[in-house]
Amino acid sequence: MGTVKLNNIDEMYPGQSILLQTGQLVQYGAGLFGYNTVPLLVRRNVEKIIVETLNKYGCIEVLLPTLQPDTIWKNSGRYDHYVDDGTMLITESNKGTFCLAPTGEEAMLEFAREKLKSYKNLPVTYYQIGEKYRNEIRTRGYLLRGKSFPMLDAYSFDADEEGMSRSYENARNAFLEIFERIGMKVIPIVADNGAMGGKKSEEFMLISEQGEDKILYNEETGVGLNTEILEKENYQEYLKEEYGIEDISNFKEIRTMELGHIFQLGTRYSEMMNGKYINQEGKETLYYMGCYGIGVSRTVAALYEQCLINDSKWGPCGFSLPESVAPYRIQIVPKMDNEEKVKFANELYERLQKEGIGAIIDDRENLNMGAKIKDCKILGTPYLVVIGDKQEGENIELENIQTGERTTITVDELVEKFK
Repeated sequence: MGTVKLNNIDEMYPGQSILLQTGQLVQYGAGLFGYNTVPLLVRRNVEKIIVETLNKYGCIEVLLPTLQPDTIWKNSGRYDHYVDDGTMLITESNKGTFCLAPTGEEAMLEFAREKLKSYKNLPVTYYQIGEKYRNEIRTRGYLLRGKSFPMLDAYSFDADEEGMSRSYENARNAFLEIFERIGMKVIPIVADNGAMGGKKSEEFMLISEQGEDKILYNEETGVGLNTEILEKENYQEYLKEEYGIEDISNFKEIRTMELGHIFQLGTRYSEMMNGKYINQEGKETLYYMGCYGIGVSRTVAALYEQCLINDSKWGPCGFSLPESVAPYRIQIVPKMDNEEKVKFANELYERLQKEGIGAIIDDRENLNMGAKIKDCKILGTPYLVVIGDKQEGENIELENIQTGERTTITVDELVEKFK
């Protein structure tokens, strides 16, 4: 994996370029990628954080089919739109026409209608993490804009607008916690609802020169807004009424990357697909819905670009992943021609495994120590322990890959630090 010599690294997306050159990502075509073990484990750790956090905020996990009959899309009136603009991938068979889902509103409303028949069943927020498919004409940035991609999509169902606002704020807080746990500082910014419809929305943006979005941002308040908002005729009134923003003269334009988006949909989709419940007066009433999404593969890609480390001589040379998502927190590299060092390294590895501390040991015999240390950076392991000639007794040297700082500690102190 890391034994490949890095050449002609993509200047715009160096992190993902390294993943491709070292076989950690495999490209099958424009916007189509396979994951090797380590990036896959990173992705699963990101998904685990999403699941744990949404569960904590009272959301309910489900899983809906991504291959869907065209009828549910025709019921919502969005079938012709998605087919005509070439976004939706469809297949025709003797059993009918089926669609690969580009998004999940239709399927989730079909799912919820049978479960949420009474006001007593509300409010509820369902979510899923599953593959979505969009025939992107302009695939860009490798995992940042693919044709097939994992996505977290959540949907809230409420009895009225006030309840929808509460569910929206609940999801907003959950998203902020998710990105904080992953180790990414995102800015929730005022956004245009666009084709999704509804009243209010916010995008979760990562400040990045690799991003394809430009936003206006106030560094003092931490408030941002999408420049698309300024195209609204009543944008000043809208900003003041919905977000309390009265003056944008101190906002500066910066480049960002969108990782998530949340919407208040109101009753738009309920009206299109006859989504109703029985209220306290016994009358049929439309659901008030919210929609909340995080691009999982986009987040993984942005994380690798954010965690890139540079060699002063060679330039981009690997990664130092946050401990919250790194599959292995410590990489152990023993001197393989010294039995005593190999034994000590194996005992250390077993101790860390027993304590539940993610570790990996590089016991390959056909590589020198320098190549193995380079591999540690390629895999993104945040800490390195070399068991070589300098190691004595119970003392080991722990290196922080990101900072290059080295600390001499005992095995017990190491366990205590990472436990």
